[in-house]
Amino acid sequence: MTLDPTGPRVVAIGGGRGLSSSLHSLRQYASEITAIVSVADDGGSTGELRKLTDVPAMGDLRKSLVALGHDDGLLAASMEYRFASGPMKDHAMGNLLITAMTEVGGDIVAVLDELGGLLHSEGRVLPATTLPVTLRGLAGGREVLGQVRVSQTSGLDGVSLVPADPPALPEAVEALTVADQVVIGPGSLYTSVLAALAVPQLLEAVLASPAQTVYVCNLRPQRGETSGYTLGDYAGALVRHGLETDCILYDSKALEPDPQVPCAVAAELARDGVTHDPKLLAAALKDLAEKR
Repeated sequence: MTLDPTGPRVVAIGGGRGLSSSLHSLRQYASEITAIVSVADDGGSTGELRKLTDVPAMGDLRKSLVALGHDDGLLAASMEYRFASGPMKDHAMGNLLITAMTEVGGDIVAVLDELGGLLHSEGRVLPATTLPVTLRGLAGGREVLGQVRVSQTSGLDGVSLVPADPPALPEAVEALTVADQVVIGPGSLYTSVLAALAVPQLLEAVLASPAQTVYVCNLRPQRGETSGYTLGDYAGALVRHGLETDCILYDSKALEPDPQVPCAVAAELARDGVTHDPKLLAAALKDLAEKR
């Protein structure tokens, strides 16, 4: 698969499996792809490595590199390999590699670019910020610290970062300046999507971008952070965090329409009702870009 030279320049924002899903879709119609990835994760292999180093969370960066990769060879497989036993049990090889290269080279952006080249990535992967950050959630006036704990919390009012104003990468801001479409989500609403946009400079760049902005709704509420969420709840969370979008794309089999969300667009996005189908999501996003 190669990018379409006549397609739009697209920036995707988020993290986790949701961002990986959207990147697989973007490869089917975009001419240029930039992934801007949340680095607030503190669980699993990523969390253990964060305790030992000063590098930002690298797990979602790894997933994005592999999703954009045009190489299904040994390196791509090794990036996703997890040790089954011993001191490195459950650590992803790609996490260790990104951490080691950053410790040696000192520049995580250069590391991601080099690995992207080795994986023949059809696009660029950038962290939302290069500073190590902690996700801070508020629920009914109660503070919750850490991505894992926030993900397990219901009734969230919002999220922010500690430190509160980490710098965005100039490369990320530039990509948003020249983008034709910005795709936000799918993925964990608070702990992936809004965690990335909690970088103030990044949110400002999205709002200032001339691009069409599309938020892709999840297919199912996530236990804890979005338990019981409706289409209106997702839209309300975006507004509370200062995010204005041109449209909210959702699967009508997964969510009920809401007249209070006039920018909502329904489309078939999943065949199994569980995961976004890359071809269906690509078709819906491409259609939105062409109708702009």
